[in-house]
Amino acid sequence: MTDADITVAAASRTITYRDALREALRDALLRDERVFLMGEDVGCYGGCYAVSKGLYDEFGPDRIRDTPLSESTFGGAGSGAALNGMRPIVEIMTVNFSLLALDQIVNNAATLRHMSGGQVSVPVVFRIPTGAGRQLAAQHSHSLEGWYAHVPGLRVVAPATLEDARGMLWTALQAPDPVVMFEHVMLYNMEGTLDAAAGPVDIDRAVVRRPGTDVTLITYGGSLFKTLAAAQALAADNVSAEVVDLRSLRPLDAETVLASVARTRRAVIVDEGWRTGSFAAEVSARIMEGAFWSLDAPVARVCTAEVPIPYPRHLEQAALPQPAAIVAAVKALMGA
Repeated sequence: MTDADITVAAASRTITYRDALREALRDALLRDERVFLMGEDVGCYGGCYAVSKGLYDEFGPDRIRDTPLSESTFGGAGSGAALNGMRPIVEIMTVNFSLLALDQIVNNAATLRHMSGGQVSVPVVFRIPTGAGRQLAAQHSHSLEGWYAHVPGLRVVAPATLEDARGMLWTALQAPDPVVMFEHVMLYNMEGTLDAAAGPVDIDRAVVRRPGTDVTLITYGGSLFKTLAAAQALAADNVSAEVVDLRSLRPLDAETVLASVARTRRAVIVDEGWRTGSFAAEVSARIMEGAFWSLDAPVARVCTAEVPIPYPRHLEQAALPQPAAIVAAVKALMGA
């Protein structure tokens, strides 16, 4: 082993997505005494997905607050605390349950800065597990990110990598508007290497995760690694796929998307939401508006089947976007 190898090893460590999120929470709690976490079972139990495990013992019940089973109640309490100068992080147990807090998030948190003429801000972060793959059936498994991305006044982000899981939270807490951060449930156990100095990251810009020349694959969140797997499979057939991770759904970084499509002249959007009314439809429309004359083929979408997410594993997997479907969509665009 060379001195350089030793330096690299010392500068990075193996960590899970879950632990990266926990580090981000702990960092925010240490940095700013106004920050606190609230939600169902986030305290003694450590959170439904164990993201806050251990934080109750370190920071106590004033900073790690267990709440009643009432999303509307603690969603509103989080917005109220933000209005009064705090920096609350509200964990909602699953995306389907967030619908119980929709009035507080959409009608209150998202609108108050506008309705007050800028006199007040609502700097609250809503952390919401999303997506399918864990056999939790329809009431715990949907991907509703596009619903929230529809709403002015909200910022919507979807960290897919360890760096973004570690770095997006602190940046989100600095925003004057509420931020909804979607964490895909199939990423929590993902393990990889993270720089020991990893810290806050940009939450406004998309990132090209894999360069390519023949087609642009556009995705976010839990679909990123399926899309990268599809790009790898396509490379074996001499198709060079560029993969764009949107990272932020609102605001949407159309500039990065359009620049990629202008280079590759083809686009496939991968979205775990349903095809009808999907966020993929919005991205497709942006491409048609901004890059129509660059296209050599129609924009394609790979989305979840138009059904409530099934419970049986084989049906659940069949309903979701998979690498083989992405590969097939690309080959259809290219006339293969």
